[in-house]
Amino acid sequence: MSGLEEQGAGGFEHIYEPGDPGTTAAATTLLLLHGTGGDERDLLPLARQLAPGSGLLSPRGKVLEGGASRRFFRRLAVGELDIPDLVNRTDDLAAFVRASADTYGFDPARILALGFSNGANIAVSLLFRHPGLLLAAALLRPMLPYEPDSDLDLSGTRVLVAAGGLDPYVPADQSHELGRRLTQAGASVDFRMEDAAGHGLTQADLEALAAWLAG
Repeated sequence: MSGLEEQGAGGFEHIYEPGDPGTTAAATTLLLLHGTGGDERDLLPLARQLAPGSGLLSPRGKVLEGGASRRFFRRLAVGELDIPDLVNRTDDLAAFVRASADTYGFDPARILALGFSNGANIAVSLLFRHPGLLLAAALLRPMLPYEPDSDLDLSGTRVLVAAGGLDPYVPADQSHELGRRLTQAGASVDFRMEDAAGHGLTQADLEALAAWLAG
């Protein structure tokens, strides 16, 4: 399958772009998970720039907040997540990713999540609830949504955590706690705290992400 595809199959409106068979990156598919208020197109330019040749799977969050702002799961207030809804929608997203691998024929063992904010939080939940689904995950401004199971095994999983020391939505100590939980579970964690950064991404974040993806 070639070109850009946008469909509603599997319960998510999404865009799929196959990898370039002429590149080594074609074996990897990036699962792009946008932040609050975004959609399936938000992270495409960044992914094409930083991971040229990779396949791209970008779903649109199904939750409408305030009638217009899209998210992957509900929240009760800023910083207060609806955990039962997050758990259910995490499982829904995992089923979509597996079904997409069958539909489009990409390697289910080489899926790398790239999530920002709300998208990063559901990527964390994917790691916690479906270990092995993701080969790696780049988490941009994530929080620790809930405590993982004590026997969680993320051995062999690479994770980038990019946090901002002045993030008004995610306290720095919570970012550090997420990094500790992932490390305790056996993940190979690259933790980066930019002390002067807020919730928005900086050039330093993008440079760190590019280096991590290249690795």
